[in-house]
Amino acid sequence: MALKDTTTQLNELLDCVQKDLEKGTRGNKAATQRVRVATIELAKLAKVYRKESIASEKRKRSASKRKPAKKVAAKKAPARKKAKR
Repeated sequence: MALKDTTTQLNELLDCVQKDLEKGTRGNKAATQRVRVATIELAKLAKVYRKESIASEKRKRSASKRKPAKKVAAKKAPARKKAKR
């Protein structure tokens, strides 16, 4: 599943949950049951989204690391004095 697909599914599920929450506050017991079931699905989708977003970030980082870096002459560190014991 791609990240865009997951975000689309999350948005659709959140819309359904929001509608059922409104119905549930008015006393619709079936809607409250649907909300409870949907929150389980929401947790699963959230985990998938987390994994996909992390993988996407890693791919972006590795792509940026592959670019050749400019070489800069290294500066010599000043010599340290030896401590007397």
